[in-house]
Order: sequence, then structure tokens, then C-alpha cells
Amino acid sequence: MHRVIVMTSRNLQIFVTVAELGKMTEAARALYITQSSVSQAIASIEQEYGVVLFERLSRGLFLTDAGKELLSYARSYFSVKSDMEEFLLGSGERHRIRVGATITVGTCVISPLLLRLKSQNAELNAQVLVENTRALEGKLLKNEIDVALVEGKITNPELYTEHVIADKLVLACPRGHRFCGRDSVSAQELGDEPFILREPGSGTRTQFESEMAGKHLPINVSWTCCNSEAIKNAVADGHGVSVVSERLVRSEAASGRLCVCTISDLRLDRYFDVVYHKDKYISKPIQSFIDACRDFTRYEQQT
Repeated sequence: MHRVIVMTSRNLQIFVTVAELGKMTEAARALYITQSSVSQAIASIEQEYGVVLFERLSRGLFLTDAGKELLSYARSYFSVKSDMEEFLLGSGERHRIRVGATITVGTCVISPLLLRLKSQNAELNAQVLVENTRALEGKLLKNEIDVALVEGKITNPELYTEHVIADKLVLACPRGHRFCGRDSVSAQELGDEPFILREPGSGTRTQFESEMAGKHLPINVSWTCCNSEAIKNAVADGHGVSVVSERLVRSEAASGRLCVCTISDLRLDRYFDVVYHKDKYISKPIQSFIDACRDFTRYEQQT
């Protein structure tokens, strides 16, 4: 007879928590259980299935290849389980969508996009989290959000990405700056400029830094801001220049509050990407959001 092996959700949740925190003591604290209970749960999985999930080294716990595979399956399992439970809770939950947006997207795109969706579905319950790309990537992997619209590059193979909205970065300068009145400048001319940039982990900053590094050019970062309005205000007040989405400074450029030009020898065109877990169940609200992202550029041009 074949031996019946049962993987409990509780043991699987303990494994995921240990894998994400890297320490059994931290997992025990997060789950409000004893460390011995955590150890027993991990040992139970390893013994039942004849696998080693963690390398136990002096510096901590590290996932083996088997552990990495199980973590991927476990995340998919809990994602589907959560979606199923929400579906069964009632019709109200079926209209819920948890959306992640990066700072630029949250400032320029997400509000009109969701307004359009709500005009088509008055019962839509959209919950929005605005964070940088790296933070949203982690939220998607943990099923803490359903879908995201991001400006940075997603690297985890468990996440599906699709280019949906074209965008470009421009150089923003205060009025009276030496670059004002020019259509473009070269990267070499930026060496002495104090820059006001987004925080590390931001897609905008990562792209600009990568392009400058490719030309072996330094960046003099004088301010680091997590807020788009703070960046624009600092530039307008003459504290430095910045590289931002053209969408962010359209009104300021039109009013003359800021001067805008391109950097001719850097590749600063990009896309906003819609992102979700490859095993995510695509509910009607999620599909509607994805479709709205794909159609946003056409909608934007009509308004």
C-alpha cells in the first residue's frame, strides 16, 4: 500500500514564514508560536517527503533548491486559496481589487484610470498601495496585492509583466537655469549639476543611474525624495535639477514654472508595465484593470 502523506496548510505557512524571514526565531515571533513548534513543522515536512529545505549555516538559514521550488508552489497555493475564499465570501468581495502603483504612476495615471473603471462598474472596490517597484514586487509575491502598474523593471520570474503605457524621462530645471530654452542637452553636461532624485529602488532612478553608468559619468545626488511633489518643488526653488517622467511636469512646463528638455545621448524612453503573479487567478475586476491599462494611452489622448 502507498503511504498517505498529508501536507497541512499550517506547516506550509510556517515554512513560507521561515523562508521569507530567514530565521526560525523571527518566524516564531511573527506567528505567535514557540520556536520548537517552528522547528517541528519544518522537520515534519523534511522527514515526510525526504527532502532538505534549508541549509543550516552559522550565518542563518538558506533555502536549498528543493526549498526554493517549494516556496514557489506554496506562494501559488496561498494565492489561489485566498482568491477562492474571497469568491466564497460574497458578491461584495468579488468586486474588490488590490492595486499597486509606483510613485509616478500613482501621481499621473492611477487616479484617472480607476475613475474610468468605476464609471463602468460602480460596485468596484479598488484598494491602492503606492510604493516603489521593489516593494511592489515583494507584495505581489506574497499575494498582498493582486496586480500592479510599475515604472521599474521586474526581475522575479514568478511574475508576469506586459508593456502597456509608453512613457519617457526628461530633465527638469528651474526657471533661469542655463539649460532653459534648449531642446536637449548631453549627458556630459550634467556633471556639475546637483540632482534631486527618487529613492533607491525607484524605476526612474534605476534607469537614469544605469544610463549614466554606461557612459562612466557620475551623478551628484544632493536630494533624495520619495514624493513627486517634493521633487518638483525643490527643482522649482532652485535646489537642483531632476530626471522625471514627462507626464509629471507637463503642467509646470506649460506654465513656465519649470523648464524641460531631453538628454540627447541617453536612452530614457520606457514603458509602464502591468504585473501580476503568473499563477494568479484573473478575476473580472483584475481583467478590467489590465484592459484599462492597455487602453490608457488612447483614452489619455481623447481627454
